[in-house]
Amino acid sequence: MLRPLRRPVTALNNDEDINRTWENIKENIQTSAKESLGLHELKQNKPWFDEECLGFLDQRKRAKMQWIQVPSQSNVDNLNNVRREVSRHFRNKRKAYLRAKIEELETNSKIKNIRDLYRGINDFKKGYQPRTIIVKDEEGDLLADSHNIVARWRNYFSRLFNVNGVKDVGPAEIHTAEPLLPEPSASEVELAIDKLKSHKSPGIDQILAELIKAGGRTVCLEIHKLITSI
Repeated sequence: MLRPLRRPVTALNNDEDINRTWENIKENIQTSAKESLGLHELKQNKPWFDEECLGFLDQRKRAKMQWIQVPSQSNVDNLNNVRREVSRHFRNKRKAYLRAKIEELETNSKIKNIRDLYRGINDFKKGYQPRTIIVKDEEGDLLADSHNIVARWRNYFSRLFNVNGVKDVGPAEIHTAEPLLPEPSASEVELAIDKLKSHKSPGIDQILAELIKAGGRTVCLEIHKLITSI
């Protein structure tokens, strides 16, 4: 659960800079989240790799160093045996991990845990994903050469933005004034925050919707003051 804001956000006034006020609110939310929840450790590329696997790597390294120092036939045989044992252990570890993940997917499918189910499926689908830079020309043929691709994009944007030859473009109506609307109430801001969707990627401020919701009425009031000032 997110702790309350440690430092009170200062009240707004007409002369206060709005950007500085938002930075103050954002910093309080991020600091409170860090103190309450901590930092999330990134997943390693091989989640099945553990301390036991690290010990096998050390064993292989020692066998190799022993062979380098004394290149005898016995040390060569020992190194080959250690390498086979390490490869067999890693293979079994990887198979056990995949078997456990498959069982987890089956369980999530049975209990209708759709979110974790699709997350697990995406973990299996991820891997080497080459970037595709192939585009089609005007006739629909594929272009793979970088020079032809650049020329194709140049021609495309040249036609897209070149409107000098267009004669039927009429003047557009531009409405510069909008009707005045009453300021939103604190309850309306609180209701809007409650309707924010969870489990979504954060924006450039790195603040999740769950953090704003967990801030309670304190954060709602400060955001309401900010919106009213704007």
